[in-house]
This record gives sequence, structure tokens and C-alpha cells, in this order.
Amino acid sequence: MDVHVTRSHLRGTARAPPSKSYTHRALLAAGYSGGATVESPLVSADTRATARAVAAFGGSVAPAGSERGGDRPAEIPDDADALAVEGFGGRPGVPDDVIDCANSGTTMRLVTAAAALADGTSVLTGDGSLRSRPQGPLLDALGELGVRAESTRGNGQAPLVVSGPLSGGEVAIPGDVSSQYVTALLMAGAVIDEGVEVELTTDLKSAPYVDITLELLADFGVEATPVDAAGDPLDGAAGAAGFSVPGGQTYAPSGGTYAVPGDFSSISYLLGAGAVAAEPGETVRIEGARPSAQGDAAIVEVVEEMGAPVDWDREAGEIAVERADLSGVTVDVGDTPDLLPTIAALGAVADGDTRIENCEHVRYKETDRVSAMAEELGTLGAETTEESDVLTVHGSESDLAGATVDGRGDHRIVMALAVAALAAEGTTTIRGAEHVDVSFPGFFDAMADLGMDVEREGVIE
Repeated sequence: MDVHVTRSHLRGTARAPPSKSYTHRALLAAGYSGGATVESPLVSADTRATARAVAAFGGSVAPAGSERGGDRPAEIPDDADALAVEGFGGRPGVPDDVIDCANSGTTMRLVTAAAALADGTSVLTGDGSLRSRPQGPLLDALGELGVRAESTRGNGQAPLVVSGPLSGGEVAIPGDVSSQYVTALLMAGAVIDEGVEVELTTDLKSAPYVDITLELLADFGVEATPVDAAGDPLDGAAGAAGFSVPGGQTYAPSGGTYAVPGDFSSISYLLGAGAVAAEPGETVRIEGARPSAQGDAAIVEVVEEMGAPVDWDREAGEIAVERADLSGVTVDVGDTPDLLPTIAALGAVADGDTRIENCEHVRYKETDRVSAMAEELGTLGAETTEESDVLTVHGSESDLAGATVDGRGDHRIVMALAVAALAAEGTTTIRGAEHVDVSFPGFFDAMADLGMDVEREGVIE
């Protein structure tokens, strides 16, 4: 689907969608349990892939209160406010068929470790993009724990074949490729009798995503502890040399329910849009912004540093932002890779240079987001300099004008380009806009409600 965005002013209130990161983990944690209800989930293409995997292992995921008959899984509507998960009690069954993770890297990595617990063989695959993403370090780690874990093409990429059952013990894994490898091992390791001791062979990047995992595990009654090089416990994942997970644990959230918080990755687009295009004298307000372990909450500080007035009422979970003349900043995204597209879009509007550092790992997402943003912003008239680990956007040399850009099949690229389009002269056409369904299915509805001049499928909102 193509979307046409014309420069416009925004005002009003939008609600952030629930967190995709928390929803993935909550659905699988509920699967590891004897059963639980996940409240306020994000229902999207990616999280549906995780729900399908839970079902493949012998559990089920359905709207709370729905009727489920026979072997046919209940349909999960986009607006489901709670999901009832029947778990597989920490011991997944061998799937009847291949597990299709679609375009969800989080699903594949977390589910690969879950599959290793089954006493038999599981096969996991995904779409073309997912089959190009690295899984080798996780496969090697599972191999250390007694599992046959292989790439069918021998290149560390899906399709994957995993034969368990997994044994506990010590395992080493790099921390600078994907924090999801660590999350996968922590979640699976808790239900093994021996538990796991995870050693990081390189510094951990995206540590806040592991903090999300630790927070959620605690909410499900599961202990996992980050440790330093001497084996002493730490308060969070940052700077950890490894993790210790006792075995034989049971997943069981208090009261049998878990509530998913709002998503700060998605909030970044709403916040950025307000900073770029709020009507003079008005604000854009964002609901659903209560504090959590999400590292992407750093976008609030970034936008403030760039010069936009931001008021975050943490207790109410509401952010208000006004438009301002933005100035370039230097940002390290080692722990917040999903913010790169948003920051790059803001940099194209700001005066001076916006330098986004420590971003090489952002090249291994749904697409190479570093090159994608450099090239697509360039189509709109932005000047950029791309290095292996740094993207610099030269805002003072940029003059944004409407053009046709490609969302690259990546939800975050689409939404970031929509933010830039609000500041571009004329109309910008964004190809592949339907991919926002991965994490923010109602994105263009929310933007239209705020005042974005957007045309979709021949309808002007």
C-alpha cells in the first residue's frame, strides 16, 4: 500500500500502542507457564507469530472469554484487550509442522531456545528478510548445551533445525550481535533442572532489552541475575559479564495476569512528529507512556536535547510536546537501536549535524536501517554521511521536498519517513506503508486524528 503524506500541522492526543517487546516475552512466558492472561497486548503481525509458536508447542492463545472449539485456533482481532494463554508447563511438545516466524526476528530467537526444550526435532523458518538475519551465535550456544541446532544452509541463517532436549550448565555467547540471544537463553534456562550460567564473550549491546526480560521474568516469578566478572550480582544488565539462572523454576504471574506497558519505540514517532509539526501554540499529547525498563524512553531526552519543549508526567503516563526549531545532537544508539530511524528523521529537519554513533548492529534488523535511512532521506533532499558504525545527518545542508520513498518492508523505516514527510515541502509518497502493522497497526489512523494530511487507498483522511 502506498501512503501520500502532505506537510501539515498536528494537535491533539494519541495513545501509544502496547509494547511489542513486552508482548512477545509475555506470550512466551505465559506459554512456559501452566496458563495466564496477558492484558493490553499488542496484536500485530509479529506478535501473532509468537502466539502461533506457543500453539505449535501445545499451548493456545485466544481472546479472553472467547469460545474455542476443536483444534481450530481462535482468531485474534487487532483490538483484543486481553489474551488467554493455555501454557505447555515449561515442556513444549514437538510441533506437528514447521514453525513460521514470518518477519519476526524476536519470535525466531526466543522460540528457537524454547524448541530446544522439546524432546524431538523442530524446524523454524520465516520470510526472505528473516532468512537473511544472523542466528549462528544462538545455534552455537544451544550446541554447547547439548542440542543439535543447525542452519539448513550452513550459513547461520534460517531455516533452522533444532533437536532437544536442552541440558543446563555453562554457556558462552557474544553480547554484541543481538540481545535476543541472551533473552532466549534466560527464558528457556529457568525451566531446566540444572539452570544456566551465561557468559558474555563481548560487551552487551542493547542492554535495556535484557532489562525488559529481567523485569518481565520477575513479574512471572522467575529469578535471573546479571553478574559481574567476579560473579557478583548487578542491579541491571548494563556492564554485565554474564547471567545466572537457577533451574527448576515455574512461570506464574501474580493473580494469573500480566499487563503489557506502552511501547516507547512507537512513542518515538508520535513524539518526533509533535516536535516537527505541532501547530504553533498547541501540543501533541501521548498517552500510555508510563515508565518501565524500556531503553527507548531515551527518545524523550533526545527530543528535549534537540530543543523541543517536552513535559512527561510519569505518574499519569502522559507526554506533551511542542514544535520547535531543532538542533543537531550526538546520540549513541548502542543500547537503543530501534531509535535510529526516528533520530535520523529528526536530524534531517534540525540545524547542524546529528551524529548517530555505535549503530553497526542496526544494520541487522528487518533491513539495513542505517543505509535505508541514509538513502531514503537522501531522496527527500537530506545530506548524510554513512560510515560502518556512524550515520551523520547534515540538517543545515538538507532541504526536504516531497518525493517517492521506499519503506523497505520495514515498519520503523515507514514511520520514520512519515515523520520526515511532515516537514517536507509538498507531498511524499511512502511505498509499503502496510508494514506498520508489524508494531503499530493504527499508526496512520492515529496520525490522521492528530491532523496529518494523509491519503491511503484513495481516501483522504
